[in-house]
Order: sequence, then C-alpha cells, then structure tokens
Amino acid sequence: MAKLSDKTSHRTQFLLFAPMVVLAGIVCATAIGATMAMYNSLEVIPLVFLAGTAAYTVATAVFGLMGARHMKNLETLSNTDSLTLLPNRRALHLSIQREIRNDQEVALAMIDLDGFKLLNDHYGHFVGDAAIKEVGRILDEVCDGNALVHRLGGDEYAIMMSGNLAGTLLEGICRRIIERLAKPVAVEDRRLTLGASIGLVRRIPRDSLTSSELLRRADVAMYASKRGGKMRCTWFSEAFDQSREQLKELDDELRFALANDEFRLNYQPLVDSQTRKVVAVECLMRWERPDGKRVGPNIFIPVAEESGLINPIGLWVLRKACQDALAWDDITLSVNISAAQLRNPEFPIQLGHILEETGFDPERLELEITETCLVLDPIVAERSLAVIRGFGVRVALDDFGTGYASIGFLRQFRFEKLKLDRSLVVQAGEDDASRAMMLSSITVARAMQMGVTAEGVETEEQADMVRAAGCDQIQGWLYFKAMPAEEIEQHLDRPIAIAPAIEGGKANAA
Repeated sequence: MAKLSDKTSHRTQFLLFAPMVVLAGIVCATAIGATMAMYNSLEVIPLVFLAGTAAYTVATAVFGLMGARHMKNLETLSNTDSLTLLPNRRALHLSIQREIRNDQEVALAMIDLDGFKLLNDHYGHFVGDAAIKEVGRILDEVCDGNALVHRLGGDEYAIMMSGNLAGTLLEGICRRIIERLAKPVAVEDRRLTLGASIGLVRRIPRDSLTSSELLRRADVAMYASKRGGKMRCTWFSEAFDQSREQLKELDDELRFALANDEFRLNYQPLVDSQTRKVVAVECLMRWERPDGKRVGPNIFIPVAEESGLINPIGLWVLRKACQDALAWDDITLSVNISAAQLRNPEFPIQLGHILEETGFDPERLELEITETCLVLDPIVAERSLAVIRGFGVRVALDDFGTGYASIGFLRQFRFEKLKLDRSLVVQAGEDDASRAMMLSSITVARAMQMGVTAEGVETEEQADMVRAAGCDQIQGWLYFKAMPAEEIEQHLDRPIAIAPAIEGGKANAA
C-alpha cells in the first residue's frame, strides 16, 4: 500500500504540473510560429493558429480524461483501508446510505477481536498488523462475496448485508466467523489465538435509522457480547441503551462519591487456626450514598473497572487501609486488587509511593488477587508482581477452588498464600470428593511453601475440619464480622472462641 500511495502521489504531481507545462508549450509554440510566419510574410498564419488550437484542445481533453480517472482512483483510495485494502468506515456509511435510499433491509455486524491487545503488546505492532490483515482475509473468505467486509480501524471490523432475510443470513455468517476465530490463526511463523465478540443490528424498510445510528447500536451490542463472556454474537436491544444510561449515572455517582469521601472501609479479622488470635485483617469496601442507600461492591466495582475509575478508587483504598493499620502492631493487612489495577503498569510505582507516604511496613501488606487478574494479561501481571514483591509485599491467590488454577499456574506466579473459597469449604463438609479436593489443594500449597487460609467458615464443625486439614488461618462469621477500623484494636492479643455476631454476607472487596 505504501508503494501504491507513492505512485498515486507521483501521479497527482504529474497531473498538477504537466498540463500547465504542455499547454503553456502549445501556446508558446503557436505564438512563435505565427510570429515567424508574419515576419516572413508567409500566408500560413491561419494554419498555425488552427494547428495550435487543435493541439491545445486535444491536450486539454487528454489531461481531462487523465484527471477524471485519477479522481476516481483517489475516491477509491479514500474509501479503502490502507492496511488491509478492505473498504473503510467511510465506504460503510456510503453503502448503508445507498441501501437506505433503496429502502432495503440492512443488517450490520460489528466485530472486535478479543485477544488483540495482548497480542500487540507481547509481539509488537509488526505482528499485530500482520494479524489484522490475516483476520481481514479470513472474514472475506467466510463471507464469500455474500456480505461486504469493512475495517473500521484498530481491531474492529464491520460486515454489512442487505436484502430479504439479511439479518438471519448475517447471523449465520457471524457464527461461522466465531467458530473460525476460535481456532489458532497463522500469522508469520506463529499460531495465535484471538477470538471475536460480535454485535448485530438490523434496519427494516421504512425505518428511520441512519447509518451512524446503526453503527452505534452495533457497537453497543458488541460490548454486550464482551460483557457476556466474549466469543459470542448479540443482537441489539433497546434495553441495552437503558442499561448504558444507568451505568453512566452510576459512574457519575461514583466520581462524586470519591470526591466527597462517601466510601468507608471495614475490616474482617483472620485468626490463627491454633491459637485463635487475630493475625490479619482483610480490608472490605463499603459505599453508603447520601440518600442512605447502600451499594454493594459487586455492583459498583465492575462499573469502576470499565470506566477506569477503579485506579483512583483502588489507590484511595490502599492509602486509607495503610493509614488505619499503622496502629495495629504486627497484624497483616490484606487488600484486594482488581484485574484492571494489576493491568495498569503504573500500579506498582503508585503502590511504592503510598508505602513511602504512609510509612507502612511493606512486609505487613498482603495483596489478594484472583485468577482473572492473571489470566487476562499474564505478562504484565507477572512483571508487576515482581516489582511488588521487590518492595517486600506478599501476594495471595484469592477465591481458590472457583476457577481453573493448575499446579503450573501456582508455580508460575509463586503466591505466598492460598485462600480457599467459601464454596470449597462448605462443599468439603458435605461430600468426600470436595473434601479430597480441599485436602489435595492444601497439600500442594504446603509443597510450594504457601500459607493456607480458609474463607467463609461459619460453624465449629467447619473450623475443626479446616484446622485438621492443615489451614494456617481461618476467616469467617464464626469468629468475626467485618467492622470499622476503630473496633479492631479491642480484639487483638487475645484468643477468640466464638463469633460476636454474624453479618448478613461478605461483600466483595475493592
């Protein structure tokens, strides 16, 4: 495409200057010929002017045809993506508008590659560009001339189809695309796994939807596919817009809450399984709005992650928790870190600044992360965790038993602690298979020199079971509910036998 652009540029320059030179030459030659004929008293002056006029006319016609052809080429270039040579966003709008004028049913699919960012970050833009071209070729191959493939930019494509049953036919094409992209894609000397999320929308005849609105709706449906688990097709629904509006309102309220100190931190103690003394506290976030309504972290944390607000909120949690925990002697402070925070390459530096600013001992801090944090971007996560451990901060794998963590996974990231999820603890008390799974998990953790904490312990029977299984720490309503910072100190340095109270449920931590 670069050579094509150079060729077009040279042709443009030629068509800009050549007509002026040639036509000026014809005029000058005609004038010189006429002057010489007049000077020599020749009777050919009319023939000279006639020949000059004919040459001027022919040259003008030739350059006009060349210019018209060049303008057509420029129009084609303006509607073509320079990387893939597929039609671009402008061409898509023109195609949709043409079908709207013909009052045809129009179906549009917005396609976004699921794994492209990781690929681009890991292998570089050269491989990323090659992947973009290869995916464009695959889409064109699957469509097989039955639908028009466009590249909109980045890793986004669109497919348009018109005519009767366009929506049904396009959905079938999109499902074949998902099946094809679920398989490795050959790029250069690599086989890469990408996947795609697709949003679908249709316009029936006599609808008032514009091309811009169709693209917007397809984009909304595509993001619904991503939120729904990726690698899927989703048709646009009016409810999506209502949901987006609610999310936008919640996002605005979150920004206001952060600016006006509406968030609160509670702490749930963890006890030593043998001495039953408090040895750690887990930081849990609460949000009580001015109207008195409480919003759970399971609702507002995903919104904050999507908007990017999770980064300032997470830093506020870390700073506030470190300040609160300064007074609790050698008690370990556990803070949950979201996937979005760990994917932020600036996070380890920001954490270092908070530790320095608050004077909190890094060896007393423990960051809890889930498998999701690591699976989404393992390269960045591993790099960030190395820096974090360099400060002396420990890292725990939270919610173990709910995902797909393998022994290789545990060895790769070298956690200092494994936290058994409440569901695994409950099931272990009910059937032998789950108990065997819990025991094997503890054995693996021990072999890798990890501490083990049992979460969600609610009964003495469960406590006795995890204690006998070899858990170091126990966390749950049996012993403590989450409480404000000012209530923590009274529970330190003394063994606890039974729970003072039971809270209605453990909230997710920020």
